[in-house]
Amino acid sequence: MIDERLARLRAHRNNIARYRRLLKTELSHLERQFIAGRIEEEKSAMDKLCSATFPLTFRLPEPPTPLPPVA
Repeated sequence: MIDERLARLRAHRNNIARYRRLLKTELSHLERQFIAGRIEEEKSAMDKLCSATFPLTFRLPEPPTPLPPVA
């Protein structure tokens, strides 16, 4: 199960890299918009899969409260 998820994460990462390489080529405005949309879709799918695969969350500590002035 984890191997399949890791393979899917790699596929999303590779797709994003491929789309970024395409953006470095000569494209029409419409093609650039399409590819930018595909990158966002891949990132979203990758984030969703990553959060399901690695559900760890860390809470940041609360900032310290300032001490009252000494009278």
